Amino acid sequence: MGRWHFVEDVALADCAIELEGHDLEDVFETGAAALAELMVDPATVAVTVCRTIGLEAAAIDLLLYDWLSELIFLKDRDCQVFTRCHVRVLGDGPWHLTARVEGGLIEPGRTALGADPKAVTFHQFSLERAGTGWRARVVVDI
Repeated sequence: MGRWHFVEDVALADCAIELEGHDLEDVFETGAAALAELMVDPATVAVTVCRTIGLEAAAIDLLLYDWLSELIFLKDRDCQVFTRCHVRVLGDGPWHLTARVEGGLIEPGRTALGADPKAVTFHQFSLERAGTGWRARVVVDI
């Protein structure tokens, strides 16, 4: 899996995350892992839910935006956080994502909560090639 770290001093009510991956799939998987850890302590989520997610976007950066937004949406609508995923990205405009995600319900008394992300923003949002891999910056409104 790729690397990620939270970036301080980007905005007051936001959380910036820099992602690095060997390939596109790695960046998307790393982004999901960073987002899950922002929301909860992954060790406190019982893995009881498996789901397949399919998305399409005209540009690869918009696909990353939609992917992370979908994970936040599922947290809000279904109280589910996904701590494991396998992502497949295909295309060259339109781009297609198919992901198998595993996780579970946010359970009071069991799940250690972190931040409560509201949305991915376009503030400083980027996805680009970096040497032989990919790099992204994502700012999440919390």
